[in-house]
Amino acid sequence: MIEELFEIERLAYGDSPVHRLDARVKLVVVFAAVIALVAYPVDGSVYLLAAVMGALLLSLLLLSRVPLRTFLLRVGAILPFGLSILLLQVLFPPVAFASPTVLLTLPLGVEVTAEALAKASMIGARFVLCIGFVVLLSSTTRLQDLLTGARRLGFPSEFTLILGMMARYLFVFGQMFVRVRNALATRCFDPFDRSLPYGYRVRQLGNTVGTMFLRSYEQGERTYTAMLCRGYGRDAYLFVQKKPLSRRDWTVLAVCMAVVCGAPVLLHLAA
Repeated sequence: MIEELFEIERLAYGDSPVHRLDARVKLVVVFAAVIALVAYPVDGSVYLLAAVMGALLLSLLLLSRVPLRTFLLRVGAILPFGLSILLLQVLFPPVAFASPTVLLTLPLGVEVTAEALAKASMIGARFVLCIGFVVLLSSTTRLQDLLTGARRLGFPSEFTLILGMMARYLFVFGQMFVRVRNALATRCFDPFDRSLPYGYRVRQLGNTVGTMFLRSYEQGERTYTAMLCRGYGRDAYLFVQKKPLSRRDWTVLAVCMAVVCGAPVLLHLAA
């Protein structure tokens, strides 16, 4: 899991047409795509919208040169959370259908209907695409660029400052965890080694977690003291220099927004 954290940042430092886009363009496109997918009515035309959005996502993914396997693995890591919601949608649909087609009857009177499956598939398609856009954004944009772009878009400075500190020290915590894990490995300790007594493994893991907690607390105290010495306080604000969008950024933004905003409107009117 910690290695995946560093891999995300490594991908964000790549070089491609998508990586070179201004962070504001990518933020606006991703937010617009997510809102368009979530706000679209749940009916049969949602599959056409999913196809259009999927084509846009695939085009951006190919231009970004992000490895397809890495992209799918990152999307797949989040899918279980959505699948659990879809399972509840299938087993316990919130809306009672007029004349449901029962496909399977489970114990305790639970029925799986074709209508519930169809609705779950529509929600699932939108969920996967939303996750795909967010994963592509995080894979092609450095975290500091994201925060700077959000600040230029008008996000509150308190919001970006807190997120920036959290993200920065998340990597510090990750490096600390790697050092502790390597120290345990050099002492031939493996928490999954069944030859060691279970109580001994739990006790050592508890000591390790406690050590990590104390180290993170001490690091936070040192960081807070250092920031106070540099004038940080309730009235401190981050200064972000203004930066106009280039012609290429405006072109990409116009094309993507035409697809993201135009496709739902046209499909809804045609339906």
